[in-house]
Amino acid sequence: MNTTESTTDPFELLKLYKYLRVADVCDGMDGVGHFDTGLMSPEVRPLWHGMKFWGVAFTLRCVPANRPMWKLDTTEEVVRAHGVWFNEVGNVSYRDQIQQGHVIVTATGGAREVGFWGSANSLNMIASGAVGIITDGCCRDTDELILQQTPICSRARGRPIIPGRIEAVEVQTPIGCGGVQVRPGDIIGCDGDGVVVVPIELAEQVAIHARAVLLADMRGRAGLYERLGMAPDETIDHETVAAYYSQFE
Repeated sequence: MNTTESTTDPFELLKLYKYLRVADVCDGMDGVGHFDTGLMSPEVRPLWHGMKFWGVAFTLRCVPANRPMWKLDTTEEVVRAHGVWFNEVGNVSYRDQIQQGHVIVTATGGAREVGFWGSANSLNMIASGAVGIITDGCCRDTDELILQQTPICSRARGRPIIPGRIEAVEVQTPIGCGGVQVRPGDIIGCDGDGVVVVPIELAEQVAIHARAVLLADMRGRAGLYERLGMAPDETIDHETVAAYYSQFE
């Protein structure tokens, strides 16, 4: 298994990212000299408004299937199409490797339209401890995914299912997703601005810079809220955020 060489526990570092916005983290990356590093393509976006998560990258590499699905003879087989396909071509099992705090980052290898992630298998991963799913491909069952508030970012919405279109071939290896490299153990997150990946070696210092940027912004906007007579909201509650981060100073 290929992983980063850092000995830092990425799950511990997640505590530093609790309140951070993607924009703050991008500023933190600039601060350590990694301009535009980790910025996924803006096409890879949260499926629904208000989604936000930070987690530790668990990588999944997929490739286009090299054979089509065959005609199924019964309705029962159609319902069991995934099982029929996996029994024939094999599948990579990884659910038991998911830890609380993982984000499953899926590289689809340029596969054509296919809803690799849907309403059921994504919930299965969340039930196993994942805090989010990111794919440079498609997701399907999007009405249910939105209703469930399943935390998933995708490049597009897809309709067809996996058999005959895509195969999972490897987990926990460096991948390319959304135009950037993602390694197992890197910190990755999203909000309405999109997705950013932070190499684990930079994650602590980036978080320190990003925290300062966030608090400065919150304090500045709090003053503007007061000046404009706007009702306070959680986005300017700098006292709570400062108190949380004081435990790490």
